[in-house]
Amino acid sequence: MKITELFHSIQGESTYAGRPCVFIRTTGCHLRCEWCDTAYAFYEGEEMALDAVMERVRAYGCPLVELTGGEPLLQRDTPMLVSRLLDEGYTVLVETSGSLDIRVLDPRTIVIMDLKCPGSGMTKAMRWDNLDALKPTDEVKFVIKDRADYDWAASVVTQHGLDRRCPVLFAPVFGELEPRLLAEWLLADRLPVRLQLQQHKYVWEPSTRGV
Repeated sequence: MKITELFHSIQGESTYAGRPCVFIRTTGCHLRCEWCDTAYAFYEGEEMALDAVMERVRAYGCPLVELTGGEPLLQRDTPMLVSRLLDEGYTVLVETSGSLDIRVLDPRTIVIMDLKCPGSGMTKAMRWDNLDALKPTDEVKFVIKDRADYDWAASVVTQHGLDRRCPVLFAPVFGELEPRLLAEWLLADRLPVRLQLQQHKYVWEPSTRGV
């Protein structure tokens, strides 16, 4: 596998936010979201054997692991790595764009699926049949750039009954949408979703890598 980063930090997103977590950031992404904050993962990284990845993960002694990117499902060996981690007792999160088939993953995996709002410029890349593959343990995330994104995301949640399938997260684009505004919209509409902030960007300087 080609890996950009492998590090131990505090989980900044999802319902697992605040927990220590080992992050495996894979290299490569076929999307180009307008607000992407990890463009360095498009090309950087080094090839690592699965055994070497497992050894690095074990060394941290942390039970929670997340594969992120880039887009981890572009890597042929991601499903195999995930299954190996699960077999060793780790809780495994896979953060994916929602544009590739999530059914390739071990059913024990916790999928954090990002549904791309219009402000990302990548909505047409979404694989909508992934919604039918969601499990109660999975999570769906919408990154909200502006009011138009919010209205679009709210309509998707309502139309597909996403809140009845799994936890749903609405996150403001850091530095572009004031979190207070998003919170007020959610409260006004009584939308059954969670407000998500990228905790790591408040703990560390937002451009810091490896956190």
